[in-house]
Amino acid sequence: MKRVAIAAAVTALAAAAPIPPVRARQVIAEPGAEVEYVVLYSEGARPADAQRVIRAAGGSILKENAAVGVATVTTRNARFAEAVRDADAIDDIAHNRSIGSVPTAAGGVAGRATVQARAVEKAGDGAPASATFGGAVPGAEPLSELQWDMKQIHATVQGSYRHQQGDPGVLVGVIDTGVDGSHPDIAPNFNRELSRNFTVDIPVDADGNKADGPCQAEPDHSCNDPADVDENDHGTHVASSIASPVNGLGTSGVAPKVSIVNLRAGQDSGYFFLQPTVDALTYAADIGVDVVNMSYYIDPWLFNCVDNPADSPAERLEQATIIKAAQRALTYAYNRGVTLVSAAGNGATDYTKELADGSSPDFAGVPGELPRPRTIPPSCVSMPSEGRHVISVSSTGVSRRKSYYSDYGDGHVDVAAPGGDVYDTGDGTRDVTRATLAAYPKALAEERGQLNPDGTPKVTSVVRSCRGEVCAYYQYLQGTSMASPRAAGVAALIVARFGRPDRVHGGKTLHPAVVEMVLKGTATRVSCPVPAAHTYTRHLPGGGTATATHTCEGGGPHNGFYGYGIVDALRAVR
Repeated sequence: MKRVAIAAAVTALAAAAPIPPVRARQVIAEPGAEVEYVVLYSEGARPADAQRVIRAAGGSILKENAAVGVATVTTRNARFAEAVRDADAIDDIAHNRSIGSVPTAAGGVAGRATVQARAVEKAGDGAPASATFGGAVPGAEPLSELQWDMKQIHATVQGSYRHQQGDPGVLVGVIDTGVDGSHPDIAPNFNRELSRNFTVDIPVDADGNKADGPCQAEPDHSCNDPADVDENDHGTHVASSIASPVNGLGTSGVAPKVSIVNLRAGQDSGYFFLQPTVDALTYAADIGVDVVNMSYYIDPWLFNCVDNPADSPAERLEQATIIKAAQRALTYAYNRGVTLVSAAGNGATDYTKELADGSSPDFAGVPGELPRPRTIPPSCVSMPSEGRHVISVSSTGVSRRKSYYSDYGDGHVDVAAPGGDVYDTGDGTRDVTRATLAAYPKALAEERGQLNPDGTPKVTSVVRSCRGEVCAYYQYLQGTSMASPRAAGVAALIVARFGRPDRVHGGKTLHPAVVEMVLKGTATRVSCPVPAAHTYTRHLPGGGTATATHTCEGGGPHNGFYGYGIVDALRAVR
């Protein structure tokens, strides 16, 4: 039972009645500090009507997505929300705020956020690399022997590459923190012309704590980064996992001949806004993107609840706005041929059960605001992974066990894919090579002090590969963020193999329902472990041992750990 029932309910309510002529509540403006809101227009309302309501209440539109009726608005009217809330052209309004920081899958926190879909664990340097560089298969990439994940889904020169490597006309959108388009193992497949950045850097939060940090110093102090950079590392790893080419350098992706489109919706610091997410999805639909990967969640709420007693009325309204606006964008993209793939989450929790969340709201939208404990019933929704039309992906380790950090739940997980598990070693000790290896921006490796003066890595979590004078860097990461792009890569292969000519945008197209059917139908079935209550043991690098027990439910064609199974590139294209 996915947590989408409430999303369906609020969407149905929004669309239940026709929109009468625009009418706004008469409220006297009261000057105050400048505040940003996200305003959701009513279904069927004319954007011009909503714009008039906003202006009449003293608001200025900073950004508008007319396709789904979402606008970011700034105002100094302290009673702005009251003034527009009851207008016929306005559905919902909520304070706008930035999104929480990227945390670690091991349970540590960078900033205020906790573990979830966009979280990844730096594989760390607690153990030496156990894999070797020798014995490569003829025709494989230099680092292919380190890519156990590709072997698990048969995306190799001996497997799917013999039958299908993708097609440049198949576009895969990476909705993430950005993509390093100059990376030598991404550049050949990077579509610079179509790539966009939908974010603006945020130096600090409401408490003055560092968010993205200072904007670019050169050449013009711009807070708008180019659409071919990644100052976080997350999006570059994702893009490489999908489509690094077979070019005699480093690694290769699941679909090494498809095109990557950077649809940046995440901040440098890993924050994700509602408006950039909506804008990225609608843009993807409008330009003919075939598959998007979404390895994140929309904050500030890890779970969005519309009836949780722990939340104030304003907070419930804010969460309802996130659900409705995000779902409108997801539906818009789906209806225009975009297959939607998302990470299931790194919280090590069963989404179909009541659970605890102590991370939300994970950004100081107002000074002094801190996250607090909340009990989360299954009716609450984490977006986009629990949105309608979205394929939710759990993570597996090298042994094919569900990764210790991966969220799960019978009805939440659609398929599984390798995302890494550094403790999947048989005895619970740590091995960085049990994470997944993919491209890493050289600038970040230098900035983080991970390279020797001669350019060789001085940490085991970073690997270098050279072809002549061209060298590139790769990083071990783990998370459902890494599992999702491998499923997205298989989805792209399915479009390349079975798609028909796209007469509108060029390239190929295939209905997302067909892609999902093939993806699930060709996945390798994996049953629940025996016993179904599986205990994970981790011997931590700093000393001590951690244990946790997860129970796998379901049988027949799908279960809570693996959904319909682990995706398989070879079976999908053959």
